[in-house]
Amino acid sequence: MDATDSDEQLVRRFQEGSSAAFEALVTRHGTRIYNLCLRVLGDPDEAADASQDTFLTALRKLNTFRGEAAFTTWLHRVAVNACYDSLRRKRRRPMLHLVSEEQGEGQEPGPPLPDPSDDVARSVDVARALQQVPEEFRVVLVMADVQDLPYEEIARVLEVPVGTVKSRVFRGRAALGRALGLERGEPRRASRSSEDTA
Repeated sequence: MDATDSDEQLVRRFQEGSSAAFEALVTRHGTRIYNLCLRVLGDPDEAADASQDTFLTALRKLNTFRGEAAFTTWLHRVAVNACYDSLRRKRRRPMLHLVSEEQGEGQEPGPPLPDPSDDVARSVDVARALQQVPEEFRVVLVMADVQDLPYEEIARVLEVPVGTVKSRVFRGRAALGRALGLERGEPRRASRSSEDTA
């Protein structure tokens, strides 16, 4: 396999029987898909499971891929569906919290820590706040602000109009701001206090 092969060439080779072509696709897109799942799900183990489910689904269905959309659009759609499946399973299972001795009695464990290598969500507060954003907005927010996908591609992935994507990004950002405690006017108060100390 040549590193300059396009996704479409690798897909074609896989459809012709090359397992090495699929391995190359997984190597090329694995980290990005995992990071997408991690931002949507907020849990490294669940993200690993969802990324694995994504590539298992891709392996099963790649022979039916017709190339009507870009491979990355198709793969993102598969990943988003895997995340939705994980979130549905999570809602159905009871929420039990195990508290270690170090955490102390009666203290709830916090949300999972974010991936420290992720440039966008370096702060634990941001990762926790992101999990408070409703999932329909969180998915779009992660794709737009973390994955840096154009609105048109997100619309194709989610099979919704571009206007819906823009609306969800706007509402997701507002929900994230509320979760972070950034109500209107707070940044101004902070800047005024810095002026007062000067």
